[in-house]
Amino acid sequence: MQTLSKKTTILFSPDLYQQLKDIAKTCKISVAELIRQAAVKQYLLSDKKKRLKAVEHLSKIGGSIPNWQTLEEEMSNGRLNPI
Repeated sequence: MQTLSKKTTILFSPDLYQQLKDIAKTCKISVAELIRQAAVKQYLLSDKKKRLKAVEHLSKIGGSIPNWQTLEEEMSNGRLNPI
């Protein structure tokens, strides 16, 4: 298990906190662990999924990719429109 060393305080409405407690109890984990898992899923894994999707999209385009110097020259000369 990873060592936990950072602490934060989050305020919830009583209703929301009760819902989180119920979910945590069903999952047999603490509310804190439930929130940590949600944060990873929402912010870290989704970014990874987006990056993987972008790589998959680029791989489907095909074709050769010039080296950085050539790309930079083409962009400077207006032959490529930067994104």
